[in-house]
Amino acid sequence: MSEDKELNEQSNQEVKDEVTEGQVEDTSSAEEKKELTCEEKYADLNDRFIRLYAEFDNFRKRTNKERIDLINSASSGVVKDMITILDDFERAIQNNENVEDIQAVKEGFQLIYQKYKGILESKGLKAMSSKGEPFDSELHEAIANIPAPTEEEKGKVVDDVEKGYYLNDKVIRFAKVVVGQ
Repeated sequence: MSEDKELNEQSNQEVKDEVTEGQVEDTSSAEEKKELTCEEKYADLNDRFIRLYAEFDNFRKRTNKERIDLINSASSGVVKDMITILDDFERAIQNNENVEDIQAVKEGFQLIYQKYKGILESKGLKAMSSKGEPFDSELHEAIANIPAPTEEEKGKVVDDVEKGYYLNDKVIRFAKVVVGQ
C-alpha cells in the first residue's frame, strides 16, 4: 500500500506541475496579446472598420433594393383591379357593334363608370368639390378670372374646368378652376 501512496503522490505532483506550466504559458500568451505593437493595433482597427463599413454598405444596398421592390409592387393591387374594368370595356365594345338601342349603351357605360369610380374610391381616391368654395391656392389652380356674377361670388370658384383629387387626404391633382373677381 505504501507503494500505491507513493505512486498517487507522484502522479498528483506531475499533474500539479503540468497545470502550473500551462498557467505560465497562458499568462505569457495573455501578456503577449496585451502588448500589441502600434502596427498591429492599427491593422486590427482598420480590419474592424473595413468589416463594419462593408456590413453597412450591404445593409444600405439591401434596404434600397427592398424599397424599390415595394414601390414596384405597390401599384400591382390597383392595376389588378383595373383589369376587370378593361374586360368590361372590351365586352361593351363588342356588344355595341350590334346594338341599336342607344339607351342600353348609355346604361352600360354608366355601369362601367360606377365600377371604375368605386374601385378608385376603395383605394383612397376622393374628388374635390370646388364650385362655390373660396379660392385656395393649395387646392386649386386658377386658369381664368372672370367678373363675378354676384357680389357673393367674388374670390370664390365659379366653375370647375378639371376636377381635383385627394388620395388618402393628400392632394394628388389640383382642381383647375375659374375664379370670380
